[in-house]
Amino acid sequence: MSARTDIVDEEGSDTKSSFKRNTPVAIKITKLDKSFRGNQVLRNLNMDVKPGETLVVIGKTGSGKSVLLRHIIGLEKPDSGEILINGMDVEDPEVRKKHRFAMVFQSSALFNSITVAENISLYLREHRVFQDENGIRQIVSNTLSIVGLEGKEDIMPSELSGGMKKRVAIARALAMNPDLILIDEPTSELDPMMARTIGDAILNLRKHVEVTQIVVTHDIDLAHYIADRIAVLDEGRIIEVGTPKEIDRSTNPIVRNFITTQFEREEGGTRL
Repeated sequence: MSARTDIVDEEGSDTKSSFKRNTPVAIKITKLDKSFRGNQVLRNLNMDVKPGETLVVIGKTGSGKSVLLRHIIGLEKPDSGEILINGMDVEDPEVRKKHRFAMVFQSSALFNSITVAENISLYLREHRVFQDENGIRQIVSNTLSIVGLEGKEDIMPSELSGGMKKRVAIARALAMNPDLILIDEPTSELDPMMARTIGDAILNLRKHVEVTQIVVTHDIDLAHYIADRIAVLDEGRIIEVGTPKEIDRSTNPIVRNFITTQFEREEGGTRL
């Protein structure tokens, strides 16, 4: 697969070449520490992410998953440690010039006063990616198709279910043609059927784009369904990393306890 998405057709779209091409990034996190008012959230955290993979970070509520995402995208600064994006420090302004990052927040963070299409096209309009409306409409239509929401352009966010809002948020992130997508608790507060739909939407991205994805969740079902690798976060540290099958076979008592507890909560652990 080439490092170019097909959310824009080669012909008939007046778009900048830098927008059409993306480069999945590698991430290396070394000895990351972060405290808030004396509460240590991240502790000597080390983690590597391969270009183009979907890494799922699992952990119980309050384990520091969302804080980790906020550091990777640059919304938080660590007390100590280093985050490298393709070998460049995440705090280096040159990183933002070379790479596009997108984040899907747990709340979806859609603007309720504008339509689905207008939410998705915000980045395109702000950065004047296209010279006409045809290119914007095409991006909106294609990204909605990828997340299974064809024809919802003119709907208002207030008319959408929680799962549909999350899929629109994923489409909005995808419209940026990013090198890295960070997704925070995509199945929180969703029923199992809708959680499956979100999992399908995340998996479907890989059929259309080559992008590095980091998803944080406490949903072990989702992790097994979408992950190339799973990283287990406990008390601010990554304690184990492996494929879903490797995590299933883990002998680490903390990992075993987390998996067992999650399946007991999910009525026997029926997977997505």
